[in-house]
Amino acid sequence: MSNKIKAVTFDLWDTIIDDESDEPKRLAAGLRSKPDERHHLVLEALNRHQPISSDDLKIAYGVANAAFVKCWKGHFITWTARERLEVLLNGLNRTLPDDELDALADAQGRMEVDIPPDPIAGAKEAVADLASRYKLCVVSDTIVTPADGLREWLEIHDLKQYFSGFAFSDEVGRSKPDRSMFDSAAGQVGAEFSEMVHIGDRDHNDIKGPQALGMKAVLFIAKRANDKDTTSADAICERHADLPGVIDALNG
Repeated sequence: MSNKIKAVTFDLWDTIIDDESDEPKRLAAGLRSKPDERHHLVLEALNRHQPISSDDLKIAYGVANAAFVKCWKGHFITWTARERLEVLLNGLNRTLPDDELDALADAQGRMEVDIPPDPIAGAKEAVADLASRYKLCVVSDTIVTPADGLREWLEIHDLKQYFSGFAFSDEVGRSKPDRSMFDSAAGQVGAEFSEMVHIGDRDHNDIKGPQALGMKAVLFIAKRANDKDTTSADAICERHADLPGVIDALNG
């Protein structure tokens, strides 16, 4: 089994995508923040059938979001936007017609596509550079925006062309650091774990997970440096301009 790196896998949020960089765009356009807009959309949909107060919905949203996080971090499963809405509605003992529920889930899932956040500075150049020497694959959890929306985001920013595969948690059925996410990536790029390196911003998901499988892992800290002092990463990278050199160095 070769130890040479053949493939590089990328987290998206706060690794390639500058999370929350869409919020200033929304503000400038006179739009609600994403959490406020999600709340408004559900409130509007429910009130078409039976009145509910904004405060009652806010409480229910808090409970549903806590349940989502527990399932995500405790069981490595990310519910789809529709499933999250179903949990919310169950908690309220309310229902919506299927077509309305589908439309509501779609509206929530498209918010980061219709007004897309920006790539982190230098991401496209680093990805293009690495794609000239390694096979690349996205390995990303889907929290609100589904896999199709994230593929569309990559197309909007002319990044999709550089990736040979995509492992999204809503399609794989499990989320990082579950092995199935990295199994999916390995199968798509045709590499063994020992021939792969993963890049991400969270030590538990993006470093410990792949390392347990025999992969190398790079902690990317341009946007999130919370784990910098305690990580077991094979390397730490502070900006995309340095990333190709970091990967090449790990490859010897």
